[in-house]
Amino acid sequence: MNRTNILSRLTVTLSCMLLLSACGIFRQAPQKTDGPPPELSKPVKEEPKKPVDEKPAARAPFNVPAFAREVKKDAYNVVLFAPLYLDSVFANSLEIPGRTMPRYVLPGLEFYEGAQLALDSLSHLGIKLNVQVFDSKSRQNDPATLIRNRRLDNADLIIGSVSSPEIKALSDFAKQKEINFVSATFPNDGGINNNPFFLITNSTLRSHVEAMHDYVQKGFANKNILILRRNTPFENGIYGNIKAAYERMNYDKKSRIREVIWNEGTTEAQLSQYLLADRPNVLIVTALDEAGAKSILRKLAPQRAAYPMHIFGMPTWDVMKFKEPDFEGITLYYSSPYYNDKSDYYSKYVADAFRHKYKSRPSDMAFKGFEVTYYFVKALAQDGVYFNKDLNKPGNRVFTTFNYQPVYLQENGETPDYFENKNIYIIQKGDSADFKMNTIN
Repeated sequence: MNRTNILSRLTVTLSCMLLLSACGIFRQAPQKTDGPPPELSKPVKEEPKKPVDEKPAARAPFNVPAFAREVKKDAYNVVLFAPLYLDSVFANSLEIPGRTMPRYVLPGLEFYEGAQLALDSLSHLGIKLNVQVFDSKSRQNDPATLIRNRRLDNADLIIGSVSSPEIKALSDFAKQKEINFVSATFPNDGGINNNPFFLITNSTLRSHVEAMHDYVQKGFANKNILILRRNTPFENGIYGNIKAAYERMNYDKKSRIREVIWNEGTTEAQLSQYLLADRPNVLIVTALDEAGAKSILRKLAPQRAAYPMHIFGMPTWDVMKFKEPDFEGITLYYSSPYYNDKSDYYSKYVADAFRHKYKSRPSDMAFKGFEVTYYFVKALAQDGVYFNKDLNKPGNRVFTTFNYQPVYLQENGETPDYFENKNIYIIQKGDSADFKMNTIN
């Protein structure tokens, strides 16, 4: 990517952020683009209020009273957070020493750019929005400070590419104000519970391994399922989630799972004792780190000629490269809550907009920023502030099929602890491209 283009983009972003910090009020999203596909419908117009029904009220969706309310507005107040690190980058001036852009800035910047494109597009459709954008890593305008200074009190929806500790502060605020907070990119619940206004888009690791276990049980007729983990509390926890999924699974053809604990001293011969020659060996490897993943693969690679193997890794494997000759011929899979082959109309629209506006190609973070912002702001325009009773409208799909489901951390919980996207794609790694294996649309 052209370094000058990046600097120009960040400088524009900084100008916008300084303006927002100075005025502290909502601003209307600019209308700069030609808009998204023309077949997209405009938001449903507000219907005349019906006479009060004197019959006993129906149970509130998910037993959350606020979800039974219909709150529609002429214009909605949307708050967007992204980690831009502007304090660090522009500590002394608008000039960057050596004109070298820190790599840690790019994900947040690209998420913001994708989100802004979605807001522009929705505004073009006639959806009236007042938008605040904040740098979640700002020292003076971090979420906790903004909440304390009541800068977010008018928000109808918060969308954030945030992590700890910001996610906890925003979740607590959303619960207090009874507004929805969408965590766009953090793959963790952050220890949050008892908050039905908290929505997780980037699914938790537990959901990943549950979906992976379901896929290997149903995707292979006669199989030998092995869970390969190191002897650490974290990887033991992953195995515990898989074991729990096995015990809950009601499937008459499920095969038993076997645990294999390995370390750097484990030999190829020791591993071969668990492998079978007459059926697929389906191995789920719990290593999230690249060094650990490649270490166990090197131990398994010599066995591939004698034993058919399908190796499933963690969601972190999506960015790992297995180009070394050692791994040639090994069939590898990973899981992801996102899948975008970039051939649909929306993807082409985003790519064209980035090419014309930023002279660059959109990254995956830009696509995520566009998708989650477009998806939830459209739901806001359709159903009002409390759109929770119908989170998964097929017609609102952008790139990814989301499936937000209530999560109850306690067995007899009355209200959801949060909502989480439970759609997990199983993806096979290829030499030049990765391929979706399961049938999620």
